[in-house]
Amino acid sequence: MQLDLEPETTTPVFQQIVDQIHFAINTGALAPGEKLPSIRILSADHGIAANTVAKAFRQLEFRGVIEAKDRSGYLVKHANTSRYQARGVSADKTEVHAAVDKLDAGAVPGAFCKVTEDYLSGDPEKCNVIHSDGSGTKSIIAYLHYKETGDASVFRGIAQDSIVMNLDDLMCVGMNGRVLFSNTINRNALNCPGEVVDALINGSEEFMATMRDHGVEIYSGGGETADVGDLTGTVVVDSCAVATMKKSDVITNAITQDLAIIGLASTGTATYETHENSGIGSNGLTSARHDMLCHDYAERYPETFDGNVQQDLVYCGPYHLQDSLADSSLSVGQALLSPTRSYAPVILMLLQELGSEIKGLIHCSGGAQTKCLNFGARSHFIKSDLFPLPPIFKAIQTASDTTWSEMYKVFNMGHRMEIYVPAGHTETVFAIAKSFNIEAKKIGVTEGAETNQLSLTDCHGNQQQYS
Repeated sequence: MQLDLEPETTTPVFQQIVDQIHFAINTGALAPGEKLPSIRILSADHGIAANTVAKAFRQLEFRGVIEAKDRSGYLVKHANTSRYQARGVSADKTEVHAAVDKLDAGAVPGAFCKVTEDYLSGDPEKCNVIHSDGSGTKSIIAYLHYKETGDASVFRGIAQDSIVMNLDDLMCVGMNGRVLFSNTINRNALNCPGEVVDALINGSEEFMATMRDHGVEIYSGGGETADVGDLTGTVVVDSCAVATMKKSDVITNAITQDLAIIGLASTGTATYETHENSGIGSNGLTSARHDMLCHDYAERYPETFDGNVQQDLVYCGPYHLQDSLADSSLSVGQALLSPTRSYAPVILMLLQELGSEIKGLIHCSGGAQTKCLNFGARSHFIKSDLFPLPPIFKAIQTASDTTWSEMYKVFNMGHRMEIYVPAGHTETVFAIAKSFNIEAKKIGVTEGAETNQLSLTDCHGNQQQYS
């Protein structure tokens, strides 16, 4: 394989290697299963450092186009790379799970979040739960809106996104007491001035006050704003939450056979929301942003994307933010920026009403509809009657031609919270959800199996299989 490398150009040599090998694979010049020259040989042939070649191979491996085969070196993979992965994002975070699976699983290994002994007060009957997450790349869409309109208030929704991604994970453990939050804002001060920080801080306070009005005791413990222009061209919004609870209240996610799977809709307008929710949440926004929005944004706001990503995957959609979203009252921008719904008020009431009858709670965030595979044991999750597909997800799939299998692995596709209960309790769940104007639906059941697996009937009636 001959590479045409130009050390004097502004494109780093490792990136030239990545681009040329990836192009050769896309065009068929390198066939699936074909062996690549070794790192040592490429290094010697082109007079470059072995580390440079290794870095390029790692990038190609992450993109999913080549794979290491022990001592045989690297081979071209068969074409099954997801668009999500090609943009530098992992839907199922396989490499993260591979690392953390080696660590102590905590006091309740099957719980949705890691549960530890009560290190804060030393009470043997209690435990601590701590969780960190954020709004992800949804903050970049808010940035685009801000640059286009000058309206910094859009970041109030981003503050909510960051909190909800922590709060709703904690609720899946059975959290029923006080939760203390700390926020971290990493910004490029040249692009995100004080009014952006103000909107983020006050947006956090307003959302927490709304939750407290509905019985969810969450409070601010302060935070940090860091000016890190070398790390980000825009803004990153993260949160950390910590709580103490009784061990006896922890939901162990002991998901077995013969349970009903009830989904809580991600769309509509809950009683504690002020605007219609598109259902988008805060997962999959890297793909949603690039697949929906047009290349005009790449040309005007190069600070909003990674230059290492294939150019045909950068802002390759048909829309501007102000364009109408088909079959919806929302614009494309409103749908993409729709603040992530918290189900905390609903879950809190369910815990009070059903207690230990709730066998599992799963927040369909990273991994989306396949998230359930991480919980329970020897369970076959059968999701055969999902909610109708919300317009935002239909538009993303149409614009990108992403496979339906990948869509259900990246996006919630209509429900973002699942409750696992014996069939006799489904009506109670429906009634409580309805009291908050949130639609609930029995979307499936669990059966026994040799290993965890998921059978999902998609919006076209086709069955998708995951394991």
